[in-house]
Amino acid sequence: MKQRVGILGATGTVGQRFVTLLEDHPYFTPVALLASARSAGKTYGEAVAGRWTLPTPAPAYAKEMVLLDASDPKQLAGKVDLVFCAVGLPQAETRALEEAYARQEIPVVSNNSAHRFTPDVPMVIPEVNPGHLSVIPAQKRRLGTKRGFIAVKSNCSLQSYVPLLHPLRKFGIESAAVCTYQAISGAGKTFATMPEICDNLIPYIGGEEEKSEKEPLKIWGTVEGDRIVPAGSPILTAQCVRVPVSDGHTAAVFVSFKQKPTREEILRAWNEYEGEPQRLHLPSAPQKFITYCEENDRPQPALDRMRENGMGIFAGRLRPDPLFGWKFVGLSHNTLRGAAGGAVLLAELLVAKGYL
Repeated sequence: MKQRVGILGATGTVGQRFVTLLEDHPYFTPVALLASARSAGKTYGEAVAGRWTLPTPAPAYAKEMVLLDASDPKQLAGKVDLVFCAVGLPQAETRALEEAYARQEIPVVSNNSAHRFTPDVPMVIPEVNPGHLSVIPAQKRRLGTKRGFIAVKSNCSLQSYVPLLHPLRKFGIESAAVCTYQAISGAGKTFATMPEICDNLIPYIGGEEEKSEKEPLKIWGTVEGDRIVPAGSPILTAQCVRVPVSDGHTAAVFVSFKQKPTREEILRAWNEYEGEPQRLHLPSAPQKFITYCEENDRPQPALDRMRENGMGIFAGRLRPDPLFGWKFVGLSHNTLRGAAGGAVLLAELLVAKGYL
């Protein structure tokens, strides 16, 4: 039997991705779409008319569903098995809302940043740190719940470089510098709604650099008792730039090692790496997690972001660097692997591991 799911923030850019990805999903069936109070009572089709951002139309199953007010978790108690959260509220309000759903015994799989640094909330890239799910029982004890908990995915930009650094940690990464070139859909925008990006770039994305430097350390941390303790190294520094690309975050990565690996060792580490989603054959998992592009001008967002159904990680231009040792370029689809798709994959992993 499929899990019954609700989607909080269903009308936004990431919410639209959830609505699309969950159509005919083998594990999940959407039974409730929720948005702000001003949209509650409208059909989904009415609410997204004129603001649908995806290239394919809104799924037929969703158009006639009547939106509910996302601020009232009690209305879903006993009616859903989990909710996906993509609300656009301030952090404090999002944090309180997600806990309120969890306390109604509704597991929350969140795309939001509000709980990423809550010590007993796992922040998971399914191929990288699935072991962090083991902190969930401790979180349930804190919340006083039997079923309810919160699990989150990391910031979308991390997907363009953390999965590529992760298999190389065995060589002793000392430091890494990353410059991310981030698509406008990461801000919930299209070229029509962000005309200022045309023939332009914006060298500032609020809060993005702090997330890019700190979140990997929690992902690489260890579960110690009732909390996840972030790793103390490597040192990371980041610069984040908004660029005129519709979808797909690109990263230029510079990395130093205690023992510098050879080019062949790095390529072998990427080529041979697979995670739990691949071993478990989860529905949203890419068949190949990391793909190296041999061409000098790849990866490119327009050419590579939709490979592996938008869930793969792509690398290219691996070459020696006179300061750091090695440098390369990474790419991931920010609203699929980086947002809704990554959250759906996380939920699939929670099912496979018996947490849902």
